[in-house]
Amino acid sequence: MKFTVVLHSDDGLRYGVCVPDLPGCFSAGDDLDDALASVQEAIDLHVETLIEDGSDIPARAPIAQHQANPDYANGVWAVVDVPVEKYLGPAEKINITVPRLLLGRIDEYARSQGATRSGFLVQAARAAMAAGKRV
Repeated sequence: MKFTVVLHSDDGLRYGVCVPDLPGCFSAGDDLDDALASVQEAIDLHVETLIEDGSDIPARAPIAQHQANPDYANGVWAVVDVPVEKYLGPAEKINITVPRLLLGRIDEYARSQGATRSGFLVQAARAAMAAGKRV
């Protein structure tokens, strides 16, 4: 699963990192690479705790939405991929019926985003449920 992170540095060497979509999830590192590696571990542990507590993983908001927050001013933005799906239980194969034209569009969009069809459909469902939308 992809997470947006924002990094800040007071000295241009060491970085603090926070995950805007996971309030309370933050980390740090002695350099940019170290900070990005350590925030992946922080995200993993944070999500594991959320799942154990019966909470949902919050949907990822657009970076532009976070950039409007003055708390993140002058930050360096990145997206990290952390395999937290392991906490959601084993994958199950399902059979669904989708109109061919729509399926083609789903596949094209998923590929353009570097995702699989299944990954895209799961993310779309998660985002719709988080937004409380009726589908």
